[in-house]
Amino acid sequence: MNIIKRDGSQAVFDAGKVAAAIRKANATVDDADKLTEARIDRIADQIEQFAAAHDRALGVEEVQDLVETKIQEAGAHAVAKKYITYRFIQSLKRQSNTTDGEILTLINCTNEEAKQENANKNPTINSVQRDYMAGAVSKDVTKRILLPEDVVQAHEAGIIHFHDMDYYAQRMHNCDLVNLEDMLQNGTVISGTAIDRPHSFSTACNIATQIIAQVASNQYGGQSISLTHLAPFVQVSREKFMEEVDDEFAQAGVKATPEQKAQIVERRVRDEIVRGVQTIQYQVVTLMTTNGQAPFITVYMYLNEARNEQEKKDLAMIIEEMLKQRIEGVKNEVGVYVTPAFPKLIYVLEEDNIEEGSPYWYLTELAAKCTAKRMVPDYISEKMMLELKGDVYTCMGCRSFLTPDRFTDAGAGNISKAKNYVPGKHRYYGRFNQGVVTVNLVDIALSAVKAAGSVDQEARLAKFWEIFWDRMELCHKALRCRHERLLGTLSDAAPILWQYGALARLEKGEKIDPLLYGGYSTISLGYAGLWECVYALIGKKLTEFDGEALGLDIMKGLNEATAKWKKAENIDYSIYGTPLESTTYRFAKCLQERFGIVPNITDRNYITNSYHVHVTEKIDAFDKLALESKFQKLSPGGAISYVEVPNMQDNIPAVLSIMKFIYNHIMYAELNSKSDYCQCCGFDGEIQIVKDDAGKLVWECPNCGNRDQNKMNVARRTCGYIGSQYWNQGRTQEIKERVLHVSEHLHVPGCGCGRECA
Repeated sequence: MNIIKRDGSQAVFDAGKVAAAIRKANATVDDADKLTEARIDRIADQIEQFAAAHDRALGVEEVQDLVETKIQEAGAHAVAKKYITYRFIQSLKRQSNTTDGEILTLINCTNEEAKQENANKNPTINSVQRDYMAGAVSKDVTKRILLPEDVVQAHEAGIIHFHDMDYYAQRMHNCDLVNLEDMLQNGTVISGTAIDRPHSFSTACNIATQIIAQVASNQYGGQSISLTHLAPFVQVSREKFMEEVDDEFAQAGVKATPEQKAQIVERRVRDEIVRGVQTIQYQVVTLMTTNGQAPFITVYMYLNEARNEQEKKDLAMIIEEMLKQRIEGVKNEVGVYVTPAFPKLIYVLEEDNIEEGSPYWYLTELAAKCTAKRMVPDYISEKMMLELKGDVYTCMGCRSFLTPDRFTDAGAGNISKAKNYVPGKHRYYGRFNQGVVTVNLVDIALSAVKAAGSVDQEARLAKFWEIFWDRMELCHKALRCRHERLLGTLSDAAPILWQYGALARLEKGEKIDPLLYGGYSTISLGYAGLWECVYALIGKKLTEFDGEALGLDIMKGLNEATAKWKKAENIDYSIYGTPLESTTYRFAKCLQERFGIVPNITDRNYITNSYHVHVTEKIDAFDKLALESKFQKLSPGGAISYVEVPNMQDNIPAVLSIMKFIYNHIMYAELNSKSDYCQCCGFDGEIQIVKDDAGKLVWECPNCGNRDQNKMNVARRTCGYIGSQYWNQGRTQEIKERVLHVSEHLHVPGCGCGRECA
């Protein structure tokens, strides 16, 4: 049983310290006002029992609040007053320097929250510590100086989450779609060195990885590139090989038919593609950005993005090799192939790859095998995305989507000054997201229930909408802060982004302001805990008719708010299904502090991501995707759905059946499998989550009992992307409680189970 100290580190809970603090306050009052020793011990015991009843570590402020309450309940008001005064004085002392303690715990690796804040950062290495230390300073400056007091207070209380506060002091944006085509075809500049158009596919891949690292070091979110932008360089290599083969035959004095020469050329092209894809695969996982992690990169694979048939065939070869190498994986420190976190892969399901007999069905089968073994790729449905957005394009990172291009139709022209601009053609590459603020929907619901003071559902709902619209204005104020922080930013702040083609080719000293309006970039209103919100208000699940109806109404309310702001300000506010990697735990703790333990709502150490069905809900994969597709339509700024599956490597037909369902019903979805390895015994099944003697959730090999995280490789999908550096206790509990949406053997025609399958 631990307690979380103010600097984020944890210590063993000690009831004796509680009693000692009360005695100090008790000693300063008149004898008539004093608590007896027995009463002090009883209060300390009550606090200890309260802490033991919670399946989490309590915060020191939470404990001290409870001490105040118990002293008041004992009637010792004078003692309570002294205790409160002492706390206030100590608080003033701490405010004189708010970052020293946190930085020291980061350096000494005792900050538990930092250790598990990001599942793809190792907080023991210098570069990550440096980033976290800078972040601590940024957060301190941001809270004390840069943000309005009410926004900070709402963030601290878990009413909203002001994302990436550790980068806010700098003028940095969230995520983007890199205009790789412009940079490769028309040249770029990296670290002051001019880079010309590459003369081979492998060189293009190498330059692409350098661009990826540079972009990642100048923003704080995810980025995406398209393999289509690399495909033209396959033909560049092919033409080079043609010349080489002709010269080689001529020098050898050997005659060969065109067919023989073509075979040699194509074999060399294939070898070149292998080398190029290998460069991307290994460079991405071994490069380290300035924030101490591998670049958060998504690689997009869309056949219909190719401009002609030859380019499409070349793109197919690149996709094929990308999938083959990902199936193999990368070697860990002991030489065993494991699942890397990045690059994240997205495969578009389209007419010419979704049915048996279609030209590129073989790629879809390969994608299914890759998903079953390595959890990627994720899937975008061309059919559904055209229906919902009118265009098909990738997300920025794990789920954040741009709004459909409207500035082109408005005749805005080439505002980014890109060299690959085509008048009248919709643009997505080169665009970005300004940032995110998330509203805690569960807090709104529980605040409404508390304020209504009635079991009457109508009264609760009326109060909910009253609070909802107040919170929307608070979120709007916070989002305006994000937008205004970027206003006036000079292109010199990040030349790779704003001057050398990743997002724009502005002049030195030019402001990025035009790119913040008119739909060129987006800004996102995130939302969390729709499942718990609805249940708190009407006692229904999203999987029930009334629960679904209310959930959809709330989503419509979110869209109504952003539409109003967008119309008034010409800024593309959009609704975003927040991933909540570590915030799920923070929100849960804040809710428990504010409202106590409410069954089925605050009785876990996490709340549900966005509109998702609760992880414990037993529901069929197809029913889950069909239901969530309704909510995905109302989350245009970003959303992803998933189904939790067992080991499907021996049942690829079942994976394909789910992929076909995705194509016909939902825009963007993924399959969550497991991919683990124990370095102690060689076990490659599922590493389990168990409780240790102190009640903490830990990872354990079921074969040998190994609990050393440094001697195991665990990969889990964390709300849209793969994490491999472990998670906080809230997210770990959520992972532990996930139920399968597919049985151990989903029977479909051709699955090979030997039974009659429907």
